[in-house]
Amino acid sequence: MPKALSEIEEAYSFIFGSYGSNILREHIRKMVEFDHILPYDSTFFCVTNTQELTFEYVSKNVISCLGIGQKELKNGGMKEFWERIHPEDVDGWLKALADLMEFTMGKLSPEQRQRMSYTWNYRLKNAEDVYVNVIQNTTPLVFNSKGKPIVGMAHYTILHEKLVIPLTATAKLLNENNTYETLFFGNYSQKLLSDEISSRERDIIRLLVCNLSSKEIGERLHISSSTVDTHRRNILKKLQLNSTGELVGLLKARPELL
Repeated sequence: MPKALSEIEEAYSFIFGSYGSNILREHIRKMVEFDHILPYDSTFFCVTNTQELTFEYVSKNVISCLGIGQKELKNGGMKEFWERIHPEDVDGWLKALADLMEFTMGKLSPEQRQRMSYTWNYRLKNAEDVYVNVIQNTTPLVFNSKGKPIVGMAHYTILHEKLVIPLTATAKLLNENNTYETLFFGNYSQKLLSDEISSRERDIIRLLVCNLSSKEIGERLHISSSTVDTHRRNILKKLQLNSTGELVGLLKARPELL
């Protein structure tokens, strides 16, 4: 039985808590300026306010991605957005958000929280009543007095409705080498192939796709090139692949592995 909207709001509010600071208007102004020069494509972005349950800003690409206008999404806020999430995904989505917040508050220092990026996915009904796949990546902008992220910059990438993507959540730290390191990964669908890949292996896969050598990957992740080679062999063995070229081809069909 799908959760009622009131139950979703109560769970969501409990996850994020409240805050007393003002929105960083300068951040939003800069994002609005940037949006004017972006081309239309399969990604749009919003500035999300988890206390007021509003979108402080919605980029113009939402119309090409979902068939929904900027004003319509902004006026409806998060509640109307939630109503579009596939009923079968709601419980997993809420559990993913709760686990990400628990990890953030329990495992990360205040300094680390400033350099985190969070990704999760779900199915969302577009203006044509078709459930498309949405991959949401959120970078916190504002934190409350307890260090909870409550205003964020969220990018939404729309993928074809026929793709079968497990519902997952990831927390990545941007390290001093400006390389993302996966600190948390959770799979909220049934047991799938991606469960076999560790967080470290996901980091290596992303860098392999960028055509980096084992030596370069090791330098970015602060591990030896021989350790990278071991991970590479394990990745290919787990996925029953013969080469990195096959791995890159797989990722084009299974982007959730990243």
